[in-house]
Amino acid sequence: MNIITVAKLQKKYKSLTAVEDVTLEVGEKEIFGFLGPNGAGKSTTIKILATLVKPTSGTAFVGGFEIVRQPHLVRQSIGLVFQETTLDERLTAGENLYFHGMLYNLERSAMAGRMAEVLAMVELTDRKNALVKTFSGGMKRRLEIARGLIHYPRVLFLDEPTIGLDPQTRNRIWDYIHHLRLRENITIFMTTHYMDEAENCDRIAIIDHGSIVALDTPANLKKMVGGDLITLLAPNRSEVKRIIQETFGLAAVESEEQLQLEVESGESFIPSLAGRLNGLISSISLRKPTLDDVFIKLTGRDIREEAADNWGMMRAHMRGRNRK
Repeated sequence: MNIITVAKLQKKYKSLTAVEDVTLEVGEKEIFGFLGPNGAGKSTTIKILATLVKPTSGTAFVGGFEIVRQPHLVRQSIGLVFQETTLDERLTAGENLYFHGMLYNLERSAMAGRMAEVLAMVELTDRKNALVKTFSGGMKRRLEIARGLIHYPRVLFLDEPTIGLDPQTRNRIWDYIHHLRLRENITIFMTTHYMDEAENCDRIAIIDHGSIVALDTPANLKKMVGGDLITLLAPNRSEVKRIIQETFGLAAVESEEQLQLEVESGESFIPSLAGRLNGLISSISLRKPTLDDVFIKLTGRDIREEAADNWGMMRAHMRGRNRK
């Protein structure tokens, strides 16, 4: 059963189209990822689904409620963790959770138990009475996730949940996310531009310039790229290329003083290749296709090219609106 349904969603800011004809469905208890560079439309889409921004056109249902006609019911059924920290650093961890619970009409009789539960879940029980301003970046992120869960949301939106965190803390956050999905039976809709994080998703939508260019499981997306990539270092590259062509019917490509060839089932192919080229190569390596490769294939550029022109245009436009 789908808990999120989106059809032909569009968001325009005058001449800039931030989201263009986005259509997708997300099943219950699914970890669904939006993958793309900054400025691709990821955050705008989440803000629309969370009823923080109205779409220019299109429809979307979250938890069975229509985002424009039933925004209050949508908000009651979701949790949201923003890219930017939204905690009140002058309050304690417990006070932040209590205030959030009150906003969601969590009954006072249930508040203490629920606060203890979510703090334990993110291993912050001993910091309940500590001021948030004394927390590290990773602790703040964990507290924000706890806050987003305190009212039992059906859908948890995570907008770049581990941005700016070190790899160890990022891994711990993902341990929490997987645990939460199993324990709370919630759906997680997240955005990221970290390729390794996207591997945690059941399905991924790759978005570029506001439009979805591919949507599938990580494994199926990587199949779009082709086979495994084998790289060879050889003193006599022309001779090695000739042997590979004559023996295996494969064309090796010369790149940066290396030879590369694409094959299916690279692990089983390498022994035969190495045996035939014995004494002619100095090294051989195998690399599986990655989501980086998928993104480059679909968009023609690396996802780490963060500074998208459209994003800068939209921020300038929004700053102009705020001054009025």
